[in-house]
Parts: sequence; structure tokens; C-alpha cells
Amino acid sequence: MHLYIHIPFCRRRCTYCGFCSSAGLEHRLDAYVRAVCAELAALREDVRIQTGRLSSSLDLRPTIFLGGGTPSLLSPAQVGAILQAASALVPLEQAEITLEANPGTLMGPVGRSPCATSLAYFRSLRTLGVNRLSLGVQSLHDPTLRILGRLHTAAEARQCVDDASRAGFQAINLDFIFGLPGQTCADWATTLDTVAAWDINHLSLYSLILEEHTALFAQVMRGEVDLPDHDTTAAMYELAMERLAGAGFVHYELSNWARASRGYLSPRWPSGEIEVPLPVCHHNVAYWLNVDYLGVGAGGHGHIYPERYANLTDLDAYLAAVQQGRRPVEVVTPLSPSDLAAETMFMGLRLVEGVRFAHFRCRCGVEMEAVYGEVLRELEGLGLLERTTDAVRLTNRGRMLGNQVFASFL
Repeated sequence: MHLYIHIPFCRRRCTYCGFCSSAGLEHRLDAYVRAVCAELAALREDVRIQTGRLSSSLDLRPTIFLGGGTPSLLSPAQVGAILQAASALVPLEQAEITLEANPGTLMGPVGRSPCATSLAYFRSLRTLGVNRLSLGVQSLHDPTLRILGRLHTAAEARQCVDDASRAGFQAINLDFIFGLPGQTCADWATTLDTVAAWDINHLSLYSLILEEHTALFAQVMRGEVDLPDHDTTAAMYELAMERLAGAGFVHYELSNWARASRGYLSPRWPSGEIEVPLPVCHHNVAYWLNVDYLGVGAGGHGHIYPERYANLTDLDAYLAAVQQGRRPVEVVTPLSPSDLAAETMFMGLRLVEGVRFAHFRCRCGVEMEAVYGEVLRELEGLGLLERTTDAVRLTNRGRMLGNQVFASFL
């Protein structure tokens, strides 16, 4: 089982962020944690959820992912309460348990962490069973961090990484954004070379998406901030593939890289091409394999075929629904067999190894060729897809034009 828990609280909202989150409401965290625990308890009693899921054809660990927002605003006691409630759905001793952390909530003059230091906080998380951290660094350029509204400096981010390692975390992911205001390829190359030398084994690198109704969008529209053009951003992506390969990272998903690290224990990544245990994010791989998962909390999304659901995003409405014993669901989207097939393709093609014929058959109950034979041949002819003996995958050119490929299945 895969479980996502949304924590929609932030100390300050980043200028580029379009996610469900609110700033300045930390005094409501206790009430929110109680509601999340109540929602988890109610889901445990839902017979449909217990029996309706389909298993993946690949060997994934059970997963819990605390995302946000800023989950590192939670105290260790609050994290512990949530995990205790979640244990009725996901076996904690077997699970990959990830918590997203913002270095700005743990370091520096603005940091008022629930523990005295990030090291103490991370040690508390390890004691609770959290075994994977995802740190939102985003940039190593302090002026750019200020433009993005981040609370930390580059030096504080590095200290946070060091403390996570000292606390015993072997699985550490860093989030970075490229295509940032004023960023050049030379700047990006320096960032890549710097973080590759750190003691981390996973990187998530995302091209900046300019979301409407964000502060950064307004700044760009007013001409106050300049962004790199599309060709420069594409060159940054190619630079990441080149530099990280040279540093021992395996590019296993369009935006994600992992490298084997000494002492890291993980099931073997299920690919004939990758022969070492890699600390891939099993939770996100579950998304890309289009398997079933639960979403909990205000703004949480879940997928239990044949439907997808989204929880209420308004905090008051969410709390009221849970207190009244109702499932806090705002939108339910029915899914047809053709929806399942399309999503299995365009989600799975994000994986560098592609979509396996066996997985498609297991998930959709039909052969890929029977549904998409003509589409596959057309994309192969355009040089965007290629077939291996057991899968279809994007070519290098296809990775650069991924959204056009994905649209072919809709």
C-alpha cells in the first residue's frame, strides 16, 4: 500500500509555489494532526479500500510520504502520532517513510524547529522510523533563493544535508529547480558539480513551471524578473544528464537521479540494465507505475481504481468534515479502462526504462499492442519511442518532447 499525507502549512509561501498550502497557521497544527489521524482511522474501516487495490508487477516497498507544504514544521511528537495512525494501513517496519523538509524551518535566524537543531530533529525522526528525507534546497545562489522566497541560505542547506547524514539517514534526496531567474548554464553546471560531491544519493531536478496566480508569475509579467529561454533551459537539462552520469548517478526517471551508496539497503531496482541496488524513491515509482495509493489530509489526492479522488483544500472545510465523521473528499473522478491504459502509458514513460509489456498487461488486463499498436509505430517512426525486448521507452529526443509523446495516448 502507498500512502501520501499532505501537510498544507508553511512558514512563508514561496513565490513560485502553486501547491495547496497556507502560511501563518502553525497554531492549527495540533488540530490538523488530530484530523489526519481520524481520517486514517476511518480509511482503515473502509472495506472497499482494503480489498479494491491492484498490485504492481514490480517489487515495490510499502511507502508513506509526508509532503507539503512544509512537513518539517511538525514536531517529532506530531510525526509520531501520524505514523502510529498510519500503521493500521501500512506496515511501518517494511515501509519507505519519506518526510519533506525545508532547511529554512530548521536552520538560521528564521528557523524555529521543534528541536534545538536540525541534527536533533533528524535524530528524532530516525527514532520514529522515518528513513528517507527530501530536502527542498532549490538553488545554491543566495540572491536567487531570496527571489524564490526561500528562508534558507546555501550554507544552511549544506549544513542541513550534513546533519541529516550525521543523524543516520542513508536515503537523502535534494530538490533543485533549473531555469531560474537570471540563471545561466555555467551557474547550473557549478551547482551540479557541487551537489554531486555531497554525501547524498538522490536528486530531483525540475524545470521551473511558472504558475499563474503566484508572486513570481506577476513579477515576470511586469518585467521585473527575466527567465532563461526554452533553449537555454533544455541545455540545462542535457547538462544535468551529462554531469550527473559522470558523477555516478543513474537517470531513472525524467526528473530523478539516484546513485548507489555504501551501506544502503534496498531491493534491487527491477531493470535488466541497472545491476546495483539503487535508492530510488519507491513512493514516486508507485505513481509512475500508476498503481493504487491513498491520499490523506487537506488537498491530498488518491487513486483507487476505478476512481481518483481529491480531498477538500480549504482547511476549515476539511477539519469540519472529519469532525463530523464524513470523508473529506471534494472531487471524485471516475476512471474507465481506457483512462487506466492511457495513464499507465504516459506516467510509465517518465521512467527511463519505460513501460514493460508485462506491467501493462498486469495493470490493464490487455496487451499494449492491442490498444496502442498504431500509436507506438507512429512514435517510433518519429524517433520519439523505441522498443526493447520487454518494454517501450522514450528515446533521448523523446525525453525532450515528452509532453507531446504523452498526449498521443489521450
